[in-house]
Amino acid sequence: MTQEEQKPVIDPETTASDPSPPSTEEKSDDSKAIVLVVAKEAEEEKKEGSVNRDAVLARLETDKRMSLIKAWEEAEKSKVENKAQKKLSSVGAWENSKKASVEAELKKIEEQLIKKKAEYAEQMKNKIAQIHKEAEEKRAMIEAKRGEEALKAEELAAKCRATGTAPTKPFGCF
Repeated sequence: MTQEEQKPVIDPETTASDPSPPSTEEKSDDSKAIVLVVAKEAEEEKKEGSVNRDAVLARLETDKRMSLIKAWEEAEKSKVENKAQKKLSSVGAWENSKKASVEAELKKIEEQLIKKKAEYAEQMKNKIAQIHKEAEEKRAMIEAKRGEEALKAEELAAKCRATGTAPTKPFGCF
């Protein structure tokens, strides 16, 4: 309803506050008119509210699904990152341990065998280089696997976004 149609209905109420009391018949007629206007507005609001509510609920459901997918993707990426970091740390510790044992062996041999110092030093340095080479290879393998797993998680998340379904794997943290 337009504002012009509502004004005549509202104006009798404002005139009711005048010092002169209106007749009882006029007062009852005005209240009926107000009730009819309110009832019509309520019906219109129900229709509009239902449509708006359905749209809002659909949008909320989509937002919920997208946030679930995003949370799953982040959890998967975090899991991959943590696993790779743990393996890198263990390779670093392994490398340090091996280096330490080789260097200790080197010192022992230097003390015992002064004559063959140069020969043993070269052998041990070669072992260190080999250990370092193996460690680099292991790091490269871990990095490649991390990249593959992250790509896999991204692809699965993209697939879930495209289809609008949630991932089937459960979250590690939920």
